[in-house]
Amino acid sequence: MSSSGTPLLPVMEHFYTIQGEGYYQGRAAYFVRLGGCDVGCPWCDVKESWDAEAHPKMSVEEIVAAVDEAGAKICVITGGEPLMYDLTALTAALRAKGIRSHTETSGAYPVRGEFDWITVSPKRYKPPVESILPLASELKVVINHRNDFRWAEQYAAKVHAACKLFLSPEWEQEEEMVPMVIEYVKEHQQWEISLQIHKYLNVP
Repeated sequence: MSSSGTPLLPVMEHFYTIQGEGYYQGRAAYFVRLGGCDVGCPWCDVKESWDAEAHPKMSVEEIVAAVDEAGAKICVITGGEPLMYDLTALTAALRAKGIRSHTETSGAYPVRGEFDWITVSPKRYKPPVESILPLASELKVVINHRNDFRWAEQYAAKVHAACKLFLSPEWEQEEEMVPMVIEYVKEHQQWEISLQIHKYLNVP
């Protein structure tokens, strides 16, 4: 706990950038990447985030001050797996500053915090808890194999009707997966394509 009684969170990195994926793609956002993850996706491009003990602890006050100083209106709390932690104090402090709280999660843990936007990206290695699916603002499924389309539809059936649906070709398999995703979206128009534009823009 910090001196003010708020929790200390392991922060691998934090930075002001452009949201690269999903519904808010192209919007300015401050990213807070928390350390700690037990989902274990083989294609994860931030595996160094998995060990929570490897990263320095920051207080809620320190995190919010960094976001506020940057002038950001959106804070994306990501990981790792951010919902391993109770984020109630952090999201409340961001809201008090007029900053939107977004999170990107596998959904493997229940939501603890008041979020303005919840992106659930389900993973086979540790599937989402049922309680998070009705709360999802956005469902984003990584397509690494043709069988992943069937996996995506299983979760699309469990989210609410207004939830945005995105298919994201896995970056390392992009040459093979993009054509498949394009054809699938043409045939199943409730889905949209989400590309990782931050990698094309060469920003974090």
